[in-house]
Amino acid sequence: MKPAIQPSENSRMAYISHIVPYVTWITLMIGLDVPAVPAAWRYTLQTVLCTLLLLFLRPWRWYAASSVRHLPLAFAVGVVVLALWIMPELPWTKAHFPAFHDFYMRYLAVQPWSEAPVPPKFWPYAPENCGWTLTLIKLFGSSVTIAACEELFWRSFIYRWMLGGTFWQVDLGQFHPFIFLTVSLVFGFEHSQWFAGILAGLAFGWVLLRTRDIGAAIFCHGVTNFLLGLYILATGDYHFW
Repeated sequence: MKPAIQPSENSRMAYISHIVPYVTWITLMIGLDVPAVPAAWRYTLQTVLCTLLLLFLRPWRWYAASSVRHLPLAFAVGVVVLALWIMPELPWTKAHFPAFHDFYMRYLAVQPWSEAPVPPKFWPYAPENCGWTLTLIKLFGSSVTIAACEELFWRSFIYRWMLGGTFWQVDLGQFHPFIFLTVSLVFGFEHSQWFAGILAGLAFGWVLLRTRDIGAAIFCHGVTNFLLGLYILATGDYHFW
């Protein structure tokens, strides 16, 4: 799919618009991870600032318009990724497939892999702890802001940059098995639930390759994160946040 516009001599804006929002998110996440800054307030700052950066930089300028015909596929894959993310840890899975559940919790659930995760005593994003406003900002940030930042950075920029050439001119549907797997692995390991993150990276990447539509990949990612957020709020299973 050709971009909606051909960048001018100021083509560095193509790089800036794909890199800066994500790097800003990660920088704030690491830099403000201190006891003096409550997690919910840190996430709020990440969401507000990176949303403003996306609106200001307008990375969608380098793409043709998204198509609504891609949304059903993106939605379906988003639901499948949600199931892959939560099913192994559910009480139902523990009751019916205890060996698989124990193996997953010990080796695949979180980093490090030597022991099952220990629930914290305080859930920072629970509305009873931070208030509904910050909880809903968390839901918006995970469903919209970071979904856009990550897809633009990992699936669109990094993947095509590794393919070589001018990244925004590389076909969104071009497939390279090793690079595709590498990007999915690195994407997965940036998440605490690393194995589920790898599967998500593979699924979101497949949607982009299949549709050649960055909007579809962002929507797919957003569906997973939004439904996960609703599940968390409905069940109180905040360890996924």
